[in-house]
Amino acid sequence: MAAQRAYTTHPLVLRRVTVRRVEAVTPRMRRVVLGGEDLAAFTRDGIGHPGFAAPGFDDHIKLILAADGDIRAALPAQLPHGIEWTPAEHRLTRDYTPRRVDLDAGELHLDFVVHGDGPAESWSAAAREGDELWFVGPKSSLRLPERLDWIQLVGDETALPAIGRFLDERPLDVPAHVLVTISDDAARQELALRDGDTVTWVLTEPGDAAALESAVRALPVPAGEGYVWAAAESRALLPVRRYLQRERKLSKDRVNITGYWHREEPAAPETEATADAAPVPAGIPSPLPWLVARAALQLGVVDAVADTPGLSSGALAARLGVPGPGIAVPLPLLAAYDVVVDADGSGLRLGAAGEELLDDHEREEYTGHEADLLLALAHLAPALRDGTSPWRLASGATLHDTVADDAERYGELVEECEQLVFLLTGLTADPLWEGVKTCLLTGPGSASMVAALDDAGRRPLLRIAEEGVAAEVLRGHVPAPDRIDWTAGPADVAVAAKALAYRTDEEAVRLLTRLAVWTGTAVLVEASRPDGLSPHAAEAALHAFTATGGPLRDSAALAVLAERSGWRVERTVALGWGAEATVLRRA
Repeated sequence: MAAQRAYTTHPLVLRRVTVRRVEAVTPRMRRVVLGGEDLAAFTRDGIGHPGFAAPGFDDHIKLILAADGDIRAALPAQLPHGIEWTPAEHRLTRDYTPRRVDLDAGELHLDFVVHGDGPAESWSAAAREGDELWFVGPKSSLRLPERLDWIQLVGDETALPAIGRFLDERPLDVPAHVLVTISDDAARQELALRDGDTVTWVLTEPGDAAALESAVRALPVPAGEGYVWAAAESRALLPVRRYLQRERKLSKDRVNITGYWHREEPAAPETEATADAAPVPAGIPSPLPWLVARAALQLGVVDAVADTPGLSSGALAARLGVPGPGIAVPLPLLAAYDVVVDADGSGLRLGAAGEELLDDHEREEYTGHEADLLLALAHLAPALRDGTSPWRLASGATLHDTVADDAERYGELVEECEQLVFLLTGLTADPLWEGVKTCLLTGPGSASMVAALDDAGRRPLLRIAEEGVAAEVLRGHVPAPDRIDWTAGPADVAVAAKALAYRTDEEAVRLLTRLAVWTGTAVLVEASRPDGLSPHAAEAALHAFTATGGPLRDSAALAVLAERSGWRVERTVALGWGAEATVLRRA
């Protein structure tokens, strides 16, 4: 069965607004009311852009600030359909939820927690009438399930704008059960409650994971079909996520949990000894902690200690089926990095790092496809000498051959491509779709391409060129299987969505040659350069080389592959975030 679409996408537009007024919601919350012509449809640099739309109660817009005050240098480039985050050394971005959108008045309301010390909070504290603010988004809106009997809204003070907007606008006419943790009674707000709603205020320090988990566990669980939405400090939500998914067994389509902020641990105070000590050189970090954390996840150490706190090392070994005293070998290093702790001799418990590893996204860094690519880099030197990919040397097969029969790995590629749907507006708006009645899709980004066509109101008959395992995986991800022919065949246009990202040049040529049998127009959707907002941008070329034996393919590289397989490049459509759509015509 195909997965239900969780989000509706919106065009990404850079907008300028100015402060109209500043209001005090409570002693702990400041509201900045913004307005401007860019909230309506407008034209900039000859490009027309639609009016602002943020229909979802937890939509996020990305505020753009500059550490050096030069906001113009920090702004991204506006594409006809999307945003390109060009390099900007002093750019700061923060995500905020619109508390209220009044397009008739041309106003957008943003609420900021007072006493915060981040750049956005500092901006709001100094905001005066006429001050400008630039933002992008939202890129999407959450789609709640159609049939629900109740909803629980859980959060800290930073979640109050989203919770308040939900209650004001009621996207669902069902009882709402609200839980909010606050650090001061002054943070309480008047909420638009109805008969059947409940609200619980819990007084505790910001980011207190134990208090938040305890309060969520104390909430009554109503009968019927429900949904839980939660937003707070990212680490504090980890035990909540675990409780909801493992104990209450709520499926992924019934839970939405978002880390709104991340608590920074305070720096240790400087002492006479540390002041006189020589600075420690940064050096090159050892891979040892990473490898031990990976082993702890693969063996089940993290999950076992989470499920049964207080285990001795012997009991842990017995539970995991590890023979002899071997399990004791990695425990000191795991303790040194706060994965597991046994501070008082009462048995093993998860430390802060271990709690983080309960999060699916955190553990994928150590056990998923990206982690396997990283391990393959151990073969980087011989791969460079031999002109092949590190993956091939490590596994004995190309990455494409590896994923072709591995549903779990291909599924990871499909999930990695889910973000692609936010970038495809430029492609689905392109004139090449005029008159297109059939479209052939290939690549792990095919599910996102189906969703993007659906959002754009384009409904050609879709064919899928994937076979075997890949086709079965896509069946579970595409949102509109009713109009899909699961056999390859002739089509007006073919779209290869991230299909080349895990293929060598020779494999890419074979795919493009195969597409030429079925169509005279093909589109390649690929990342030609790193995502400008990613903190790991410098690693993108290495990831590409590990997978394919070559660097990220820019337009020139794709043109060479196209020519080798009987195509010519007609043009390139910039999609943003380093992604491009290259339109090919059969030569």
